Amino acid sequence: MTPTRSTRRPLVLVVSAVALALTTSGCGAILDEISGPAEAQRDEPGGEVTAASDADVFSIQVGDCIVTAKLTDGENVESVPVVPCSEPHDAEVYAETELPEGDFPGDEALAASADEFCLGEFESFVGVSYDESAYYYWPFTPLEEGWNTMDDRVIQCVIETDGTDVTGTLEGSAS
Repeated sequence: MTPTRSTRRPLVLVVSAVALALTTSGCGAILDEISGPAEAQRDEPGGEVTAASDADVFSIQVGDCIVTAKLTDGENVESVPVVPCSEPHDAEVYAETELPEGDFPGDEALAASADEFCLGEFESFVGVSYDESAYYYWPFTPLEEGWNTMDDRVIQCVIETDGTDVTGTLEGSAS
């Protein structure tokens, strides 16, 4: 999956994968290289995240809270830094849709579909229109390779603050 951003507001993500890899322990880095990121730790299957972790991007669900300062910005995101929503975070997955079967629509068409869906879901989640909100959104979208080899058709919408940490959900915040 690849995160794309609305061009209306600036991109906040600045931490690179290299810097993140250098800060982890040698054993942890080797284990991640071999096995890849793990599923998000949840209180039950499909439940709330119970522990901070770098979760496999395919285990992310609506309602998961993210720390974007730890998110690697780039073409191919494999893991997402999730935390329980009771802990400080600056982003949250607020909506999800699955696109129909068929040929990969192309990056531009996919980005347009994601923007249309995420913008349409934004006001009902936050409680004010996108233009009135202090927050912005960006979508996770499938890559062509994932579309063709893993049948990845999911678009997930992420609401993000201006870098200010919050606790709890942003749902109904009217900000």
